Amino acid sequence: MSAPSLKPSLRHSVSEWHSNNQQLSGTAQHERHVSHEIRQEARTLRNETRCKTVWDESDTSRRLSDRIWDVARWRDVLECSAQKVDVEMEALTLSKERSELALAATSIPLEVSNECLTLREGRRGFELVSDPVEEQLKKEVELIEGVQQRLQQSIGRAFEQLCVLQEVRHQLTVDLQNKMEALDIDMSCLSLTIKSANISLKTNPTRIPSCSSTPQEWAQFSQYNVARAHEAVHMSQQIREDMSLSRAQLHNEMEAQRRATEFALRKRNHHEEQARDDLQWQIKNTEDEMAEMEGDIRGLDADLQAKTASLMLAHTRLETRSRRSGVDLCRDEVQHGLVAEVQQLEATIQALKQKLSEAQHSLQKMKLHHSRMQQDLSRKQEALSLEQRSMQTRTKTIITNPSGTNKPAVPLVPLMNSSGRSNLQLLAQ
Repeated sequence: MSAPSLKPSLRHSVSEWHSNNQQLSGTAQHERHVSHEIRQEARTLRNETRCKTVWDESDTSRRLSDRIWDVARWRDVLECSAQKVDVEMEALTLSKERSELALAATSIPLEVSNECLTLREGRRGFELVSDPVEEQLKKEVELIEGVQQRLQQSIGRAFEQLCVLQEVRHQLTVDLQNKMEALDIDMSCLSLTIKSANISLKTNPTRIPSCSSTPQEWAQFSQYNVARAHEAVHMSQQIREDMSLSRAQLHNEMEAQRRATEFALRKRNHHEEQARDDLQWQIKNTEDEMAEMEGDIRGLDADLQAKTASLMLAHTRLETRSRRSGVDLCRDEVQHGLVAEVQQLEATIQALKQKLSEAQHSLQKMKLHHSRMQQDLSRKQEALSLEQRSMQTRTKTIITNPSGTNKPAVPLVPLMNSSGRSNLQLLAQ
């Protein structure tokens, strides 16, 4: 039987065996040392990271709380500013409506003044004079037109300021809504914990969102909105004060002019009545004088007829005695007396004719002047009637206070709130 064949193998020496054992032992010790160091470092890292994480979470929560307080403070400031803007818009709208009512109320006094001017244009003859009444009426028309222009300007300023307040209110509302949304988000973030069910890893959470702002820009934006609201409210208050003062001043001016015009009307009416009464007295006296003159003219005519008859008698006597013959045709006392009588009668008749002519001429002049006085009396009565109609027109229609507190003489159509806000509330609430 043959012996088994043996494969050649690598043989190590005893020294190599000892070296290998020492190497394994040293490596094991080194690895255990490294492992120990790593474990110690890991424990230290765990402790440090746990503390760091807890601190960071606490610091983040504190910053969130501070941020929530800042946003809440600005929210309260914005709400207060928005409420002030709403109150001021209501007040300015009310003041504007009062000015609009005052403007609408001036149309009636203007129509009355123009109607009085038109009525007084109906005067005729010498009654159509440029008197103080016409001057005061024209001044009143000019004053009312100026009042309307000034009221219209103040209404336009109020409307423009209302537009500014509405724009400011919109900006405050947008900023307030953003603040409240930010508050909801930050309070939601503050309520999250590691045990919350809706937490998860997100893609690129550290990215910077587009259109983001810095804290300085954020604070400046709200400060600008609040400052603009304060400025707009202050300007609106000034406009309201100016409008109130303007309405009071315009009312005083119109009231003073109204009294001046009515005083001039009453004075002119009194003068017209005096002139009418005096003219009526003159007409009555003239009519009495005309009646007496007509009686005297009839007497003069009768006396003239009687004197003519006496003259005819004297002429007949003289003519008859001229037919005496011879020495009896004597220029005796009778002849001289008849001649003297004829001369006296002829002079008397001539004087009576002259006086009768003068009386008739005077009567004609009185009749002509009486006709003129009658015509002028008619015109004066017409003028007095027009003056009284003017006074009645002004009495029936009271000039309304431009401040809008008095009731107008006729019903006015209620004006709508031009701001379009009947109940101003915070949109964010």
